Amino acid sequence: MEPGEFDLVGFAVGVVERERMLPREVSAGDVVIGLASPGLRSNGYSLARRIMFDVAGRSLTDEAFDGPHAPTVGEEMLRPSVVYAPAIAALCEAVEVHAVAHVTGGGLPGNVNRVLSGGLDAVLDPGSWEPPRIFGELQLVGGVSDAEMRRVFNMGIGMVAVVPPRPSTTRSTCSGPRVTGQP
Repeated sequence: MEPGEFDLVGFAVGVVERERMLPREVSAGDVVIGLASPGLRSNGYSLARRIMFDVAGRSLTDEAFDGPHAPTVGEEMLRPSVVYAPAIAALCEAVEVHAVAHVTGGGLPGNVNRVLSGGLDAVLDPGSWEPPRIFGELQLVGGVSDAEMRRVFNMGIGMVAVVPPRPSTTRSTCSGPRVTGQP
């Protein structure tokens, strides 16, 4: 590093009683709940920087994308991460939670699969949420494929929780992504 520069890194450590540890047994039919992420978060910064600075030739003070009240590239790159611990703790108090996955490098496919039992797969409908605008801009400017976008970025989902389906009396009205496969 050059004189006057610094690198700031942070991390968190959690403690949990062994009997409350996740993942528990994930079953076919379980529901996947996505918790929103406001932007890039902890993954994809190398690709995002290359696209914005090298490919698009933008600076930190340029608009990240067109539109009224558009943030700058710097604001998008420095958008604070969400700390999901309070939401996950509240969810665990309210319902049975089978698994939780933090969506970091590897995107949704690489992280959700880590918490699934053998033979299971999660079916996620990317049309059920709207990714933050920065992802569309990165894909457009960088010519990045849909598959690569999903592999590198969180696409607006920073954490997922896997919970059992609603009781059988209301199961038919339960919508959203599901875990599929053989138990």
